[in-house]
Amino acid sequence: MKSMKHRKDDKRETFRILPLITQLGLVMISSVGMSTALGLWLDRRLGTWFFTVILFFVGAIAGCQGIYRLVKKTDRDEDGKDDEISEKDR
Repeated sequence: MKSMKHRKDDKRETFRILPLITQLGLVMISSVGMSTALGLWLDRRLGTWFFTVILFFVGAIAGCQGIYRLVKKTDRDEDGKDDEISEKDR
């Protein structure tokens, strides 16, 4: 059986990471949604069909990049320094 203190720590960790998970989903949905909407608008305006597909993938790539940056930012240690990137590379 888990101790009471261990259960409280688990709940705190869950509530600490929940905003990060929500933020990751919003980053992906907003980047894909906005780029796809722009593609749909361009396709209707110009009478084409390919802008939606192209901009969907551009939005997906941008969303993945945004998620990567967000996770990397939250992965920093307490000093505010990143373990893998030196100060001169920033």
